[in-house]
Amino acid sequence: MSSWMEKDPEMLLKRSFLFGITGIIICLIPLVNNYFQFLPFSHGPINGVGIALQFFGLSIAVLVLRRRKLGEKLKDKAKKMILVLAVALIYFFMVI
Repeated sequence: MSSWMEKDPEMLLKRSFLFGITGIIICLIPLVNNYFQFLPFSHGPINGVGIALQFFGLSIAVLVLRRRKLGEKLKDKAKKMILVLAVALIYFFMVI
């Protein structure tokens, strides 16, 4: 079993994007439901899962950024991913 540090940085950034966008979409579901009143359900657990997925995506992007001998293109992608996920986390913390 290989560790996360031995994986390809490009693949790690793709996973970071998938976890991050999934977390953002999951956090948007209660906001849309709160506005349109589709179903009556508790928003807490859904927001918690979404925020956890965003934190996981953020941690993967930081892991890629901390690598040595990484090209500038991948560093820029990791920095953008960190910025987008940090802004999304701040937004969802303020909305909750």
